[in-house]
Amino acid sequence: MAYAAGVDVGSTQTKAVIIDEQGHIVGRSLIDTGANVVQAAENAYSKALEEQEIRETEVEFIIGTGYGRYRVTFGNAQVTEISCHGRGAVHMFPKTRTVLDMGGQDTKAIRVSAAGEIEDFCMNDKCAAGTGRFLGAASSALDIPLNELGATALRYTKPVRISTTCTVFAESEVLSWLGKGKKVEDILWGVHQSIAVRSFSLMRRVGLDEEITFSGGVARNIAMIQAMEDKLEVTLNVSKDSHYMGALGAALYALDQIKLSRQPRDAVGASE
Repeated sequence: MAYAAGVDVGSTQTKAVIIDEQGHIVGRSLIDTGANVVQAAENAYSKALEEQEIRETEVEFIIGTGYGRYRVTFGNAQVTEISCHGRGAVHMFPKTRTVLDMGGQDTKAIRVSAAGEIEDFCMNDKCAAGTGRFLGAASSALDIPLNELGATALRYTKPVRISTTCTVFAESEVLSWLGKGKKVEDILWGVHQSIAVRSFSLMRRVGLDEEITFSGGVARNIAMIQAMEDKLEVTLNVSKDSHYMGALGAALYALDQIKLSRQPRDAVGASE
């Protein structure tokens, strides 16, 4: 049995996925990236191998993706995260035509073909508003763990309107609303709504489709899912593996290379 691997080195977290020859995920891992990007890539990959006790020699091709893809020093090649998220989304949800990838530092709206090829994309690469970092600012201001933001926000009754367009000032606005006596859950729902509005704007630029897949770390936030579905008026495709979409796409590209390398041998065998 041969395996392919993808390692997605993000600004906040690093993900690794190992797939078999049928494209099924057989190993995965998720760790904080930290300051040592090279070490994060190595550790994530090692943990993914350990999950199913796969030997390194059984992995025939590895592709790095994410902002730190060139720091996956043990990889064989690199592919952009936009291509990988598109490919991973269509593999997981075949009818996907629009992908929303929301990470720690940026948000991307991606238009894909039936084959997972990128047709168009748009991203907020000049500002972190509308990203996981925006949620991080609210988390810090309210002293609530990131993994509790979603559940807390969904308890809202009278949401406030977050007007700031800058992550730097988000914490100040959140504290200002607190000072005015607004409830934490109402403030948090306002934050989620603000992000949803910005993400919706990006998605409109590439085109909206009924089959929209949500990928990236923020896809684990239940309030963010709800806020996006309210704004889009559709049910999003969300998987327990949505956080691994980029790494999965990278692994699929790696699998392509494995199959391509076998073609000459197969052709020779057929002719004989």
